[in-house]
Amino acid sequence: QLRGEYLFAAEGANGLRVYDVASVANKGVSQRIIDAPFSKLGHDPQLRTADASCVALPSNQPINPARNDGELMRVTNLEQPFHPIYNYALVTDRREGLVLTNINTFADGDLNNNFLERALTWNPDGILDGARHVTLGGHFAYIIASSGLVVVDLDQPLQPVLAATLPLRDARASALQFRYLFVSDADGFGVVDVTDPYAPRHLDDAGVALNDAQRIYVARTYAYVAAGSDGFAIIDVATPGAPQLYQLFNAGGALRDTRDVVVGSTNASLFAYVADGVGGLKVLQLTSPDS
Repeated sequence: QLRGEYLFAAEGANGLRVYDVASVANKGVSQRIIDAPFSKLGHDPQLRTADASCVALPSNQPINPARNDGELMRVTNLEQPFHPIYNYALVTDRREGLVLTNINTFADGDLNNNFLERALTWNPDGILDGARHVTLGGHFAYIIASSGLVVVDLDQPLQPVLAATLPLRDARASALQFRYLFVSDADGFGVVDVTDPYAPRHLDDAGVALNDAQRIYVARTYAYVAAGSDGFAIIDVATPGAPQLYQLFNAGGALRDTRDVVVGSTNASLFAYVADGVGGLKVLQLTSPDS
């Protein structure tokens, strides 16, 4: 995920790595993505974990919560303090569970402390064994693990509370929009009502069968689901309790092993960025969902 000029990436056995992408669009820079722009004395962008699978950030804005303290902010500006969750990156690890690390060292303007240290490793009774994906909504983390969906309350980030578990069949990923969590598992695309995160409800009649559903991206009234050999699925979620398959799209057979999809917009067009295990990265223009 992106936060300001830094990209945070989960890299399996290499753990969490932070890349400087400030010059990614600068034609005058030969190496536009770098992980060690300074001396090792003041910069080490890697946090070792056993098998990092996913990373989530509370915001992609270049924030520095420490600068939000003091009389000017509280009294003069009447600003609310940042929730403590904004200090951390959340990393899921298939063997270690949930790992938190304070990332304010990359936003405080001090070039001598760009290091990452573990603030928390959490996996009580192995509940997060096989953790492969995390979606953050407020101070709740929705983690996909071997046990299914695990909801963790991080209102006090260094003292997590297990809020709920919900069995799913070979769950893969999730995406949150308002009070609904869309999930992918062996049955395809499903919907979980998380109005009360302590009591999530799987809507048994609200699903779309897909052969190999993977990562999900939700953009307003459509969910885009990476669907393996079927390309990606466009699902109408205008009524979350009754999702409808709008289209399966494989770009004429060019998408043969779709693992992930992200949708973004420019001034006039909508694009899908698709990660395919066979064809690599594909960029598709979506003037409208059925194009």
